[in-house]
Order: sequence, then C-alpha cells, then structure tokens
Amino acid sequence: MTGAIVARCGLAAAAFGCFWISGPAAAIELTAAQAALYTTVSLFPPSATSMTVCYSFVCRRREMLDFTPADRSALSKILGTGRSSAAAERAAVQKAVIWFDRRMGPIIGTDKRVANADIRALDDKHNFDCWDTTRNTTSLLLVLQEWGLLKHHVVGDPHYRGNALALQLPHNTAVLIERATKTEWVVDMWTRAYAEPPDVKPLVEWIRED
Repeated sequence: MTGAIVARCGLAAAAFGCFWISGPAAAIELTAAQAALYTTVSLFPPSATSMTVCYSFVCRRREMLDFTPADRSALSKILGTGRSSAAAERAAVQKAVIWFDRRMGPIIGTDKRVANADIRALDDKHNFDCWDTTRNTTSLLLVLQEWGLLKHHVVGDPHYRGNALALQLPHNTAVLIERATKTEWVVDMWTRAYAEPPDVKPLVEWIRED
C-alpha cells in the first residue's frame, strides 16, 4: 500500500509526488507519503541538523533532537561499519536506531518503554505507538541519507498492514529500499522494547505477519 499510511490511532492519505516542505532549516526532499508523516500532525520534517522526536502516541508529546558534532561522529562511525554490503548496512542501521533510543530515552522517559505499546499499556508518556516509531525512524533514516551515510539503500515510503477480515491489526513502519535489488526492507522498532534492535526484514514478509 505504497503512498499511504494508516495507523492504529488514525488515517492519513497523501497524493503521489515529490516536493519540499519548508521549515526552520534547510529542508530534505520528501515523497508525498513521507511528507504526510509530518503534515498530518503539523510537524516540521527533519533537516540535516535536527529532527523532532514524537512520543506519547500520535506525537502528542515532542522533543527536538539537535544533532551535535558528537552525535554526527557517533552515527558516522556506526554507519561506517556497514559500507561493505547491503546486509552490513542494514545491521548498522539497527545499531543506529539503538543509538537513537539510548540518546533520547533518558531525556523523554522512553527508556521505560515496552514493545508493542498502545493504549492498553496505560503509560503513554513513556511509550511510542507505531505512529511515533514510524515517524522517528523515518526521520533518523532521512538524516542519515542527507549526511551521505547510506551507501546501499535509500529511504522508502512508510508502509501499512492491516486486514480486519483476517484479524490482522493495523500497523505501520519505516522502510529502506536496497539500491541494487529494489527490495524493500522494514525498520520497525515498535515491536521491540527499549534499546533492543529493531526488526529489519523484507517488507513482503512483514506485510503477512499478524
């Protein structure tokens, strides 16, 4: 379902295309589906210097991450370990997401978060829903791409799954596209607890899961 994103807590649909969203810093070029992640919650998209971190379900709470030279150095070293192959780069991306989780968790309280959090957790202020993780992971990946740290992949459109007839609950995720094969890979941190490696698997496999 490329070009649209549907989440547990709402629905956003965007027209196809590619455009820029202006913000307080130089904008990153986005597809329409990527842009919808930000416009639907009145959020500036990430830039080369900062991103907004969403939490507390559907981005009800927000915190700016202004990347320091030390942040950029750390992420550059992490992604540098993945230059040899696409598989190595995906492993490096997992480590970059863990870096993000540890970087922001103590600041916003998500170091207490649990896997698969939704309203049943009764602790929204310490958790991400899949809206939040899709936005945050996509933003981080877009920043890495803007810095030229992704050699084997480009950032794809977020993807949705959900089939009420098959009892499949709604869920969405960030996506990377392998340059050589055009294979889409999900990068899904919502299904993992704090500082655990996100799920990284082919979209065709992810889309069939419960």
